[in-house]
This record gives sequence, structure tokens and C-alpha cells, in this order.
Amino acid sequence: MAMVGTDRHQQHDPHHEHPPHDEHDDLLSELLKPLRLTGVFDSRWHVRAPWAIEGDAERSCAVLHYVVEGDCWITTEDETPVELHAGDLVVFPTGTAHRLSDRPDRQGVPLKAVLPEREPGTSGEIVIEGSGPESRLLCAGLHYDASAATGFYTSLPWALVLDGDQVDREPLLRDTLRLLAAPDRPVGPGDRLITLRAFEMALVLALRPLLRELAGNPASLPLLRHPGISRAVVMMATRFPEPWTIDSLAREVGMSRSAFTAAFRDLVGESPARYLAGRRMQEAGRLLTETSLPQSAVPARVGYQSAVGFHLAFRKWFGVTPGEYRAGVARAA
Repeated sequence: MAMVGTDRHQQHDPHHEHPPHDEHDDLLSELLKPLRLTGVFDSRWHVRAPWAIEGDAERSCAVLHYVVEGDCWITTEDETPVELHAGDLVVFPTGTAHRLSDRPDRQGVPLKAVLPEREPGTSGEIVIEGSGPESRLLCAGLHYDASAATGFYTSLPWALVLDGDQVDREPLLRDTLRLLAAPDRPVGPGDRLITLRAFEMALVLALRPLLRELAGNPASLPLLRHPGISRAVVMMATRFPEPWTIDSLAREVGMSRSAFTAAFRDLVGESPARYLAGRRMQEAGRLLTETSLPQSAVPARVGYQSAVGFHLAFRKWFGVTPGEYRAGVARAA
């Protein structure tokens, strides 16, 4: 996998030891735990050179492009252009603005000019007739709940590329993409939900090789080189119901409160308190939407002793009450 972009923590720190490889796997699995998609707009592109299309930045939205046939280039400001070939997949985790074109120096038309309506849950098509080589692409905007995105996720490189050989080594990913790209994709009852979950699976499967690559190269992610913060992240991600405080977390990993707080914010991108709250809210949202657990039982399951405290925290995080959240997801389904 090509990780396009730079990391602000590339320098080696000789004072940090590498945690065992299995701890790397645990940590990365938690940090890149799949985001729950809330909606998808997908489109099929049939284009012949000359062509170029400019996509705006998308908030709370990952963008996916799969090259079915032909070639194209992706470019963005201040970054080296990247050429894609048939079978390649590129994911923009945070929806960075970019251009797709037959040549990297070609100026494009805005995406909204050729696809003015891109509401989640719908599909579209772009056809550009030219005299040059033909390319076919599957493109999608994957809308996710921003409250579930960790600081680590939002700091990922602007684009992640899997070449055709890497996609072929993930048969489920390859077959899912081919089905989604097919012009005669089956339609029927529940199609909207099936499409949403299929793209969600494609995003997860595309991130798996990244997990393996990062776990095998700790220097690429400074958090892996800090045993104390790595351990704290895994503890909060997997033992979130426990009554953690900043002091107890710092003691557990053998650090002072001030050093722990500063290092955590620097390496994870947010404070320990916010990371823990986010993990608890993520689980609360899952319990409300994917299980029949009574709403009154949810606070204790995610680490809150007070139902009132949980209610206030949930509303502050999601902007709605737990009951409204559960009802809203049920209506959308």
C-alpha cells in the first residue's frame, strides 16, 4: 500500500522501545476500528480523454475511487501526482479535495457541475465523450459519524493507494468492488442498506493491509514507539467501562500525570479524557442501534455510574438524546 502524505512525527526517538508485535496489532485494530457509515453516494464514470474533474473537500466523508478500466491521475495541492491503473483502489480517509484526470496537468470542471445532486443513498453516472483512451471508475462518498472518528484516523495521510496486485490479494475486497462497479448491479428491497454495508465492508477491507504495514514498520507511526501511550490507548479502547481517571491511567503505565497527558495529546491527537469519552460514546451508539438492550442498562455498560451523567454526556457528544438517537437510526433503516 502506498501511503501518500507526510507524518509530522517521522523522526526516530531512541528513548522509546518497541512494544511486542501482537500489541501493535491490538493497538492498530482499535485505532482503525471501522467507522460506522451513515450514508453513501456512489457513481459510475465512463470517460474518454481529454477529461478532468475537480472534487471539493468533503467533511465527515471518506472518498473511494476504484479504477475498473483504463488509467487516470489523482492530484491535490502541494502533493506529487499519483497515477492509477486498472484494478487500483485509492481511499481519501478524510475527503481531501483532489482532481481526477487523464493527465496530471489538465485543468478540470467542478464535480458539482457534472453531478449536482449527491445525496447519500443515491447513485449517479458521469459520461464524458472524447477521442482519446477510455477509463471506467467506481467512485463513492462514504459519510461517517464524525463523533466516532479518533484523532489518529483524522491524521491519516490524505490518500491511501492499493495497487491491483494488492487488491487481488484481498479476494473479498476485489469481489465486493467488482459487484459494486457492475452496471447491472442487483437492485431490489433493502438495496439502499445493502449498498451502504457493502461499501462499509470495502472500506474496512481496504484498511486491513494498512494495519499490517504499520504493524510491521513501527517507525511509520510514532505512537507504536511509545509503550506507555500505546498501552493506555488499548486499555481505554478495550476496558472503557472501568472507572478510569487521568491519574489512574498514568499510574497504570508508569508515567506522571503531566507527562502522560502531554504525550497522549501529542501522539493521539486529542486528550485522554476526550479519547475515553469517544470510545464510550461509540459503544453506547452501537448498543442503542445494534442491540435490544434496554436504554436504562446502557450507562453502566459503557462506564457511567449515573444515568443523568450519561444522558448529558451523550447529548453533548451526539447532539440528541439516547432515545432520539435510537429512534432516528430505526427510522433511517
